[in-house]
Amino acid sequence: MSAPAMVDRRTFLKTATTAGGGLIVALYAPGFSAQEQTPKPDPIRPFAYIKIASDETVTIVANHSEMGQGVYTSLPMLLNEELEADWSKIRVESAPVDAVYNHPMFGLQMTGGSTTTAAEWDHYRKLGAAGRTVLVEAAAQQWKVPASSCRVEKGMVIHAATSRKASYGSLVEVASTIPVPGDVPLKQPKDFTLIGKSTRRLDTPTKTNGTAQFGIDVVIPGMMTVLIARSPVFGGKLASFDASETLQVPGVKAAVQVPSGVAVIAERFWPAKLGREKLKTKWDEGENANLSTTKMLSDFSAQSSAPGSLAKKVGDPQAALASATRKITAEYDVPYLAHAMMEPLNCVVDLRDDSCEIWTGTQFETVDRANAAKTAGLAPEKVKIHTTLLGGGFGRRANPSSDFIVEAVQVAKAAKVPVKVMWTREDDMQGGWYRPMWHDRFVAGLDADGNPVAWTHTIVGQSIMAGTPFEAFAVKDGVDSASVEGAADLLYGIPNLQVDLHSPRIGVPVQWWRSVGHSHTGFSVEAFFDEVAHAGGKDPYRLRQALLAKQPRMLAVLNLAAQKAGWGKPLPKGVGRGIATHFSFDSYVAQVIEASVEKNGNVRVHRVVCALDCGRVVNPDTVKAQMEGGINFGLTAALKTEITLENGRVQQTNFNDYPMLRMFEAPSIEVFIVPSEEKPTGVGEPSVPPVAPALVNAIFAVTGKRLRRLPIRASDLPGAGVNP
Repeated sequence: MSAPAMVDRRTFLKTATTAGGGLIVALYAPGFSAQEQTPKPDPIRPFAYIKIASDETVTIVANHSEMGQGVYTSLPMLLNEELEADWSKIRVESAPVDAVYNHPMFGLQMTGGSTTTAAEWDHYRKLGAAGRTVLVEAAAQQWKVPASSCRVEKGMVIHAATSRKASYGSLVEVASTIPVPGDVPLKQPKDFTLIGKSTRRLDTPTKTNGTAQFGIDVVIPGMMTVLIARSPVFGGKLASFDASETLQVPGVKAAVQVPSGVAVIAERFWPAKLGREKLKTKWDEGENANLSTTKMLSDFSAQSSAPGSLAKKVGDPQAALASATRKITAEYDVPYLAHAMMEPLNCVVDLRDDSCEIWTGTQFETVDRANAAKTAGLAPEKVKIHTTLLGGGFGRRANPSSDFIVEAVQVAKAAKVPVKVMWTREDDMQGGWYRPMWHDRFVAGLDADGNPVAWTHTIVGQSIMAGTPFEAFAVKDGVDSASVEGAADLLYGIPNLQVDLHSPRIGVPVQWWRSVGHSHTGFSVEAFFDEVAHAGGKDPYRLRQALLAKQPRMLAVLNLAAQKAGWGKPLPKGVGRGIATHFSFDSYVAQVIEASVEKNGNVRVHRVVCALDCGRVVNPDTVKAQMEGGINFGLTAALKTEITLENGRVQQTNFNDYPMLRMFEAPSIEVFIVPSEEKPTGVGEPSVPPVAPALVNAIFAVTGKRLRRLPIRASDLPGAGVNP
């Protein structure tokens, strides 16, 4: 049997939204034309993205959401590298929903997949160059001189021969009427003045002085605040409710049934919360009432004992295993994980007979507008979305069904007034759409010299795409490519390789979580690789070197991380050192972690050394910040967090039982960027996958204990704190 061709998520989305005229979006977004969804070779429209005012402020319209990753600075840097306005006068605002702001790769307006800089690298520079070109042409026409005799500097067009100057603000009206040339030359990298330079973020001042607007900050006239009582079990239906006590709470105006439960409508948040607490509900809990994490773990392990749908096959793994000098087997488990954004979900909706206006932090504008329009019974062009700043996203605010937005529109229909639907932390934690739970079973075969000659990997876990309109395109021959990424595209030169997949159907809503499938394969693959190295008597770093001989970019980051971390040098007693690599979102990352284990089993992470090749860097400060943030994000998942179910109910409620890594627990982090002339690749997610394996490999180095499940538990470390 030959392996089916694997298509990564980026290629899939790009293909699926272009092939057949935007068929994917049409499937679940009726009323949205294929023409609007398909990337167009239209002329560059600089003044859709550039607003120049009479006071010379230049506002860049950002077509991607800012959720802390820094695109409200990197996108203006790309554009202004060519526009050459006065950087001190640059401002940023979010784009309305319009086809002109579609993602150049995917053909719809969205933010995700660590693609913003990669997608806009050429586009935004061309916008800036086109804007500069027509501004210069406007000045040249006014002065009756050749445009080639003019230059620009900090928002001024200058004609040196006559010492004449004109500001961009004075020229923009005429410039906007001048046809944009079809092919404007871009600067050579040697001439960059902004790109590649550490630059202060443009969104920092408003975030520190409190004037920045997140979705949770929005207030509009006549608005009511709404909390919803939802089923405690996924898929449960409301049987009945009694709101008599709820309606006695001062400030509560109504309690109405909506598709997701009961909406408590009040003047402010606190009355809505108190009113919901007094609500009496009865639920038909349905088929998911018996869901149990313990049972699922057992089922997953049993499924992994047999091969699943084939995702990748190289050579003859079974024959190689049969003739191997030694075989080793291991099973790994990771739990469901919540996104746990600092800002819980929220959505403001002003629904009228002929229009709908929405304020929210979203990563999926095109999809959300289409789904909101369908719910409201309006044409998409009648729905306006204001994308606010996002207090974290990590994929949760890019929901294919637009769950929190559709729900808010449904509430607005029932309430007949503008509403702000708020999710409490408990709602957010227990409201579904998690990173799936995964089980991984490995078998490796070693030759007489201890080198791996065979590697099989069976994965068990829910498909993110199954049950969505994406399934027909994203799941091929039973394989969701998002489930096997980081495993089916393994970079190590192992001659006989097989990866297969089981995708059980379970009633827990799941979707992408920061680094998606890589978040589990990064852990299991790199931790098991460490087991393989030690079983063969190999240094884990040196074995990686040998097996990455044909992967020069990954080899370079591996060597850099090892060098900067002092691999092989003595460490203080009780401290271990672990290493891991991972390729994701077209970027190459290697990490070395130094950690110790206290006598009570608590793990202390002292140092993380991270090396990265993400192509050409726009803002080094942002890249380093994203690496640091991803590392702490990954450490939180490795050390602290899990979502578990019992009797169909999520057991975790808030940060008391789903804790975050605290500042005093955060390690020293050193980030080293490999210089590159390649186009930019992702940085928002690639630092997450190597964290957990580097950590458990460090723990093994100091304790001799193999950890094959996350989060790490003190109970998994008996006798910890003593060198083996």
